[in-house]
Amino acid sequence: MIAPVHVVLHPLVQHKLTRLRQSETMHPEFRILMRDVGMLLLYEATRDLSLREVQIDTPLGRFPALTLEDANICLAPVLRAGLGMVESMLDLMPFARVAHVGLYRDPRTLDAVEYFFKAPADLACCSVFIVDPMLATGHSAVAAIERIKACAVTRISLISLLAAPEGVGVVQAAHPDVPIFTASVDNKLDAHAYIVPGLGDAGDRLYGTG
Repeated sequence: MIAPVHVVLHPLVQHKLTRLRQSETMHPEFRILMRDVGMLLLYEATRDLSLREVQIDTPLGRFPALTLEDANICLAPVLRAGLGMVESMLDLMPFARVAHVGLYRDPRTLDAVEYFFKAPADLACCSVFIVDPMLATGHSAVAAIERIKACAVTRISLISLLAAPEGVGVVQAAHPDVPIFTASVDNKLDAHAYIVPGLGDAGDRLYGTG
């Protein structure tokens, strides 16, 4: 069974995605918009987290409230563009920890090459949300998932700002157990493996290096 692709059609997500796509949106606004959409996508991706009942004291008495069953959450941004989304995710879940996955795309082969990895020692106990903003060829997402699975992690989700059908297919073929959360599955990849219509290079637009 293949895990689903969740396209988040919330009006705020789609409105902010439109501003992210526009070529006239400069990096200060682009950075804020990526933060906003990152938080909203995580909100959707955590909808199925389990809850348990606890007794708490409010100023007016005892109350049976709900809290997370397991707060072992780890966010795993793929460097560098993933950092633009994970900061707001930490605002939403300040108790989450962060694993950094450094990957770059070989310009000749388009394969993902790892150059850095740092994660909590008990990563296997965590629910991990990999944050890879542009799911284009799918190679970096697959490499990130394989790196996380090598740490014996069994609960993994992938959060991408945008996806191409080709990238979705590659991830699902390699890791059918990993659900994907995205704001849009766009039309295709171009000859240079950019998502069309997409929004350009997310890292360059985020940091003003384009």
